[in-house]
Amino acid sequence: MPDITAAPSVLFVCVHNAGRSQMAAAFLTHLAGDRVEVRSAGSAPADTVNPAVVAAMAEAGVDISAEVPKVLTVEAVQASDVVVTMGCGDTCPVFPGKRYLDWRLPDPAGQGVDAVRPIRDEIEKRVRGLIEEIAPETQP
Repeated sequence: MPDITAAPSVLFVCVHNAGRSQMAAAFLTHLAGDRVEVRSAGSAPADTVNPAVVAAMAEAGVDISAEVPKVLTVEAVQASDVVVTMGCGDTCPVFPGKRYLDWRLPDPAGQGVDAVRPIRDEIEKRVRGLIEEIAPETQP
């Protein structure tokens, strides 16, 4: 059995964990598979994932309809190698030795699917870049 602890871990954080962080986590899981351990959370999680975000991700071939917003915990940050914040401001805990990235992206809350698509596409582009950096595919 492969050693899964060798995989880098990434935590995506936004306020409600209903849009940006959900899209980023889903793309990372979809594109990197088991090469990366993926988490997402929100500093003030919503009750459900934004339906426009679910629809936009379905258009991209990624089903997040079963996802549920999760609360940000100190343990999730401590267990992650890379923490990507998306507009959670000072509510994101900071720990020494962690790598932090701040992706400034529009908040899809209250937006329709037309407004979510460009946010989705930018997140996918950034996730692809992150994968190349932390978990590139190895050539046989």
